[in-house]
Parts: sequence; structure tokens; C-alpha cells
Amino acid sequence: MKAALIVIALAFCLIFLLLPLVNVFAQALAKGGEVYWQALRHPDSWAAIRLTLIVAAISVPLNVLFGLAASWAIAKFEFRGKSLLITLIDLPFSVSPVVAGLMFIMLFGLQGFLGPWLDQYGIKIIFAIPGIVLATIFVTFPFVARELIPVMQATGTEPEQAALTLGANGWQTFWHVTLPSVKWGLIYGIILCNARAMGEFGAVRVVSANIVGHTQTMPLRVESLNDQFQGSAAFAVASLLALLALVTLAVRTVLEWKQTRDFELAQREQVDSRMVDS
Repeated sequence: MKAALIVIALAFCLIFLLLPLVNVFAQALAKGGEVYWQALRHPDSWAAIRLTLIVAAISVPLNVLFGLAASWAIAKFEFRGKSLLITLIDLPFSVSPVVAGLMFIMLFGLQGFLGPWLDQYGIKIIFAIPGIVLATIFVTFPFVARELIPVMQATGTEPEQAALTLGANGWQTFWHVTLPSVKWGLIYGIILCNARAMGEFGAVRVVSANIVGHTQTMPLRVESLNDQFQGSAAFAVASLLALLALVTLAVRTVLEWKQTRDFELAQREQVDSRMVDS
């Protein structure tokens, strides 16, 4: 029974995960390295890559700030509306990205609630970079908070209370006590948030209008090239997203290994100190 379950799991991973991933790189390099690099160096592809990096560079730090604030408040304090805040954090997991994009159009579009007022002052959000950033923030903001909340809850409030008793203020307690204790969860959340930000398609597709060279991100560029029957170029851009996924997986594995090692070392130090005391 055990062997059968292992074989089924490995076969599933091979057919549905590994083979498609290998096929992406094989198709991207099918016509040679020169064609591959020409596809990536194309001005429209480069504009899509640059826009994706810009959106990630804006949305990820903002999500980190929100995740730290929300997880710190939820894990360390009791307040009215705590359950509501947790529910709101999980909301993007329940709402389709396409629905989220339509929500922003109804709010900031020309026919939306705030659209006429924004147009009056020349502020353009929908079909522009601000709309892409807002949509990306919406679909990615749970990742950092959801990684930090259980870690902060596990550490408890005793270290912070001890620091405050010794005279540290709130910021000193956060920087020197709270943050070091959750560093692995924070880094892990940042990695997941960045990967999702670069790979988001549905919400960005709705709010961007997919304007080539202006509001087209890497996933949208892949769709556009595929619709134009430029398969090699589409797979070339897709290979960058696949490479990001592999790097994310590798970093995640290393972080989990380091976290496990640090935990085991801490346990050994506790055992050794108890033996010395006894």
C-alpha cells in the first residue's frame, strides 16, 4: 500500500508538473539560443519584463508593511474586530482575480464611482500602471500576513513583555525582539508574494487593457504572443516565469532547511544547558 501511494504521487508529479515544466524550456529553446534571446530582447518583451519588475517592486514592499502590521496586531494584541480583520486578509483567496479586476474598474473606471472625479483632475488609474499595482496588491497581500501570523502566535508575547520590562520602547522591541524571531516566515512570505505578483494574470488582464509596450506584463505578453502564433517567443517569455518558479522553490527549500536546522540547534543548546545545570 505504501509503495503504491508513493508511485501514484510520483507519477502525478511527473505527468502534471515536471513534464509541462520541461516542455516550456524545450519549446523555448527549440529554434536555438539566438531565436530565444531575440524574443527576450524584443522591445515589447523587454517593456513587459520591465513593467513586471516595477509592479513587483512597488507591491511587495507595501504588502510587507501591511503583513507586518496586521500580523503583529493579530498575534500580539486583543481588540474588537480582530476576527473581521482576519477574514478580510483571507478575502483575496476567495475572490476570483477577474472579479477583483472588475471591482477596481467599477471603482476607478470612467463610468465607476470615483472615475469622473479622477478624470477631472487628470488622474488615470484603470488601463495604467496604478491600476495594475492596485490589482496586484489586492491578490497578493494575504501572503506575508498569513506566513507571519502563526509564527508570531507561536512565539507568544513573553519576549516582548520582557523587553518592555527592561526599558525598551515599542520600536526597539519590534526591531530587536519581534522581527528577528519571525525572519524566516517573513522571508518566505516575501518570496511567495513576489512570485505571485510577477505571475498574476486575471486581475491585471482586466485593469490593464493589455496595451502592448505600455500596460502589458510578462503573463500578458505570453498570451499576446501565443494569440499571434509566435509560439517560440511566447515560450521564451514563459520560460522566465518558469525560472522564477524554480528559483522560488529552491529558495523555499533552503529556508525550510535553515529553519529546521536552527530549531534543532536551539533544542540541543537547551538540552546541553539543562544537563550543565543539573
